[in-house]
Amino acid sequence: MKKLINDPNQVAEELLEGFLLANKNKVKRVGELTAVARKDAPIEGKVGIVIGGGSGHEPVFTEFVGPGMADACANGDVFAAPSPKIILAATKAVDGGKGVLYLYGNYAGDNMNFDIAADLAQKEGIDVETVRVWDDVASAPRERIDERRGIAGDLFIIKIAGAKAARGASLKEVKTTVEKARDNTRSIGVALTSSIIPATGEATFEIGDDEMEVGMGLHGEPGVERTKIKTARETAEMLLEKLINDLPFTRGDTVAVLVNSLGATTRMELLIIYKEVDRILKERGLEIYGVEIGEYCTTLEMAGCSITLLKLDQELKELYNSNANTPGYRFFKNNN
Repeated sequence: MKKLINDPNQVAEELLEGFLLANKNKVKRVGELTAVARKDAPIEGKVGIVIGGGSGHEPVFTEFVGPGMADACANGDVFAAPSPKIILAATKAVDGGKGVLYLYGNYAGDNMNFDIAADLAQKEGIDVETVRVWDDVASAPRERIDERRGIAGDLFIIKIAGAKAARGASLKEVKTTVEKARDNTRSIGVALTSSIIPATGEATFEIGDDEMEVGMGLHGEPGVERTKIKTARETAEMLLEKLINDLPFTRGDTVAVLVNSLGATTRMELLIIYKEVDRILKERGLEIYGVEIGEYCTTLEMAGCSITLLKLDQELKELYNSNANTPGYRFFKNNN
């Protein structure tokens, strides 16, 4: 294992310390816990947005805290859910009297711990609602959509949540809009290599030098198919076929597109993939409203990428086209 770290068992704590030092004018630590909040939190009269999950997927979740996105993030160890204590502390840090929305990926540990924290918060008089992200089309069939995993679609959904809350919407209104965004989002990824967990130094799975895993999960969960490596054109066609048919997206729909690196895939490769994505979507009669290309939801140094499509109606267009300014993601409104 080759990693630029100190103690393999302290990477979650040390990455958070580095993040806080680099962004001391934007975020603050919540007590002595692995939770961070906006420097200006809580904001009176605004629904608080709390996100979170395991470390090792940066910039999600920690680096998506800031104006136009989340108000706080509860961080767990590498690939591990944050504890209810951490989540509750993050909740209190952003409670401005209008309630708090929990927004996180649909994994068993996260579900359990956020639910416990929600119960504790309710007992302390804080209204809490929850939206679980389940955009990964490879992880369960459509008829069991609530069993699907959350992957890179988190970026779009957190952005929609932050924009809606910033407009002064009620907790119920924020939840309704975020659920609509979640239900309009589809993602799928392909892995070329494994990640290596620092504490063990072991690869999370084995894969041949000439193979790729289609639908791999963010923690090394098996995909739906293992094939020989395909070209960028073939890969984009294969992934988009699964995405487009799942919602389904239809001719005339307007979409936001995300091409996301899983950690070790270069921007060169992502741009080549996007060239093919752009061609295919236009051939299918889909209008591309916005494009994000880069590292947003990673799995340590795993090579590969994911593609996300968000179907936009007029409300979601306006919210997507809202300013966001966080350490890991910035967006400035297009007035054209």
